[in-house]
Amino acid sequence: MTNIEKFREEIEQFRSEKLEEIEQFRSKFLGKKGLLIALFDEIKNIPPAERKDFGQGINHLKQTVLEKYAALKAAYEAAHAEQRETPDLTRPANRIPLGARHPISIVTRQLCDVFKKIGYTVAEGPDIEDDWHNFGALNFPPEHPARDMQDTFFVDPGVLLRTHTSPVQARVMEANRPPIRVVCPGRVFRNEAITARAHCIFHQVEILCIDEHISFADLKQTLDFFVREMFGKDRRIRLRPSYFPFTEPSAEMDISCDICNGKGCNICKGSGWVEILGCGMVDPNVLSLNGIDPEKYSGFAIGIGVERTTQQLYKTKDIRLFFENDIRFLGQFEAL
Repeated sequence: MTNIEKFREEIEQFRSEKLEEIEQFRSKFLGKKGLLIALFDEIKNIPPAERKDFGQGINHLKQTVLEKYAALKAAYEAAHAEQRETPDLTRPANRIPLGARHPISIVTRQLCDVFKKIGYTVAEGPDIEDDWHNFGALNFPPEHPARDMQDTFFVDPGVLLRTHTSPVQARVMEANRPPIRVVCPGRVFRNEAITARAHCIFHQVEILCIDEHISFADLKQTLDFFVREMFGKDRRIRLRPSYFPFTEPSAEMDISCDICNGKGCNICKGSGWVEILGCGMVDPNVLSLNGIDPEKYSGFAIGIGVERTTQQLYKTKDIRLFFENDIRFLGQFEAL
């Protein structure tokens, strides 16, 4: 008990304005090898009748140490609060790195700009479509395989993730009378395996032109203009007969592969040619279904794959890079 009183006097008399000495004071009494630990170890040597008073004395001493330490620490912090360095508000801020446009966004904008030059306007529509606008209004018969779950993502019966941006064309034809010249960019969804050449999510830019006396020659001229503007005058193209429910006659257009310069690679499947769009004259049934007189008007439609076009422009060998958000890949497009 004599030691406890002696330590209490020492604690009450202690004064310091130095943080190091204050911490040494705390460690001296409360540390793992401090004086209070030594006093607790002495309890076993105290006569049983005196142990209660001795234990209470140690606890009071510990509380005194804690209060003294807290008071000294608070006084030190208050004294040094005004001495803290005030930041220089005139200094330049840290540069926040800016993001880059996604290559798909870059090429989509370029595609739209090409057709804006020749009088087309941009039209957009919802990603989630109904069966009528996605299939029915575009001359897809009820038994067409594209309506199967193996090819299309259905949300509910009759509601689906659009498989192409052609529903935008149907909505435009419903709401407007010819002449019609629209370019329809957007994201589309198909139930396909993901590979270096294909993805279940991709982007299209579709073009619709309806007016009197529109012919396949107008379509061919439009395609020639598009290729010159996007890929340069030296790029070769070829048209192959094809079939689409909403166009007749229909064709697919290939361009010479710029990744391998026609020598063959995984993108062109060794052929030297890459398909980038489908096209054709709008089927008269489609015009009728959307309230346009096929005896008076005709037109053509073009559907361009944005990812395939982007691959050719930037020589990207794997389409999956466009969806992985790898900043090492996307950082290459900061200047665009």
